[in-house]
Amino acid sequence: MPDDVLLRGAARILQGGPDWEQSSGDLLVRAGRIAAVGGDLSASADGARVLDVRGLTLIPGLVQTHVHLCQTLFRGLAEDLPLLPWLRSRVWPLEASHDPDSLRASARLSVHELLAGGTTTILDMGTTHHHEHVFEVLRESGIRAASGKAMMDEGEGVPVGLLETTLDSLRHSFDLAERWDGAADGRLRYAFAPRFVLSCSDVLFDEVVKLAKGKYLLHTHASENEDETRIVAEIKGRRNIEYFEDIGFLGPGTLLAHCVWLSDSEVGALATSGARALHCPHTNLKLGSGIAEFRRLRDAGVHVSIGCDGAPANNRLDGFAEMRTAALLAQTRSGPGSVSAAEILTTMTRSGAEALGWGDSVGQLEPGWDADIVAVDLDTPHASPVHDPVTALVYSAQASDVRHVLVAGEVLVRDGVVRSLDRDDVVTDANAQIRSVLDRAGQHGYDAQSTSTNAGDRA
Repeated sequence: MPDDVLLRGAARILQGGPDWEQSSGDLLVRAGRIAAVGGDLSASADGARVLDVRGLTLIPGLVQTHVHLCQTLFRGLAEDLPLLPWLRSRVWPLEASHDPDSLRASARLSVHELLAGGTTTILDMGTTHHHEHVFEVLRESGIRAASGKAMMDEGEGVPVGLLETTLDSLRHSFDLAERWDGAADGRLRYAFAPRFVLSCSDVLFDEVVKLAKGKYLLHTHASENEDETRIVAEIKGRRNIEYFEDIGFLGPGTLLAHCVWLSDSEVGALATSGARALHCPHTNLKLGSGIAEFRRLRDAGVHVSIGCDGAPANNRLDGFAEMRTAALLAQTRSGPGSVSAAEILTTMTRSGAEALGWGDSVGQLEPGWDADIVAVDLDTPHASPVHDPVTALVYSAQASDVRHVLVAGEVLVRDGVVRSLDRDDVVTDANAQIRSVLDRAGQHGYDAQSTSTNAGDRA
């Protein structure tokens, strides 16, 4: 059980969306949950440790609903290609070259960046092997997470090192789900993760629906790229969302990354089913995949949340940068004033928690809610003067402005330093492990041509 904590003297406490009511003063955490908010709470804080937050703005932790912890080690190694060649010649061969040590190093590097930048909750899709090591990092680090191994039993260009038999993919996934769903006092969840239609058989998708629906989350990619969407239609005779609807894959526990290339009927199917769209603005821009239509989706009744995706396609895991870009793209597509800063901040907090099944306990700074809290310094040259703190958070703040982070009442970042992961150890290990990955990558078909910088040289 975490210690009680008194966050003393906040300049602003933004309690949560959609209204983002504002108070100031203290916030008291007891037994991992918020006990009281606002004003002078020192008389009620007997025995609580004090965290000085004077001059800072308290907000609910950011929730990123699509990341790939396994890929952060490959930052800068998959540049300047569209999606399918990017996967086949770069990302998949690198993933196939992971061993337990390199996968652990990648997960630690990812989580350090996420926590330091104010992300307290994630939905992660792994690679096909060694995923128990990712869960071990998630448990040790203190972050809140839903995660699952990628499932891949067929597909053009998939390296042998990533392919599984259908039975092995299902068995290993279910074993992980049985072990990790609900672990760490409920801070961890399992999400079955068939990678996307072009790497999974019909049998695999059918069996995942039977195994997971109603109990576990379902997490996949859909309609990210125009070529991918066209090939799916050619192979399956239906577009991505139509295929998922026909096999019973859609529902409130289904999380679909990207959702860029959708017909009107597919948007309607998402809204009717309650399936969640996971918007990844920077990745879609960098890979030239297109722009998901935030306003169109929301106006149609589709639940939308935001994630940074993987570092090779971003190259950062900065939730503040992702919010800013999501807001700018929405207004580019739908016009100035079509989306408010308050709506975007809600999408990156409360909406993300709802998508992952934590909507009644995460995403608000209210008594009784889990104490997932971020303290941000807005008294900076790039954010001052602050006329509206919500606007400042979405359009001006940066990950480096985060000073303190709590998850379930545990102080994981204090004065900008991640306490659960040693920064120097994380970076040193990552630099050592990428050399080993690259040594193995050639045998899995890794194509380093046109990669601008050799990671071994950087390390």
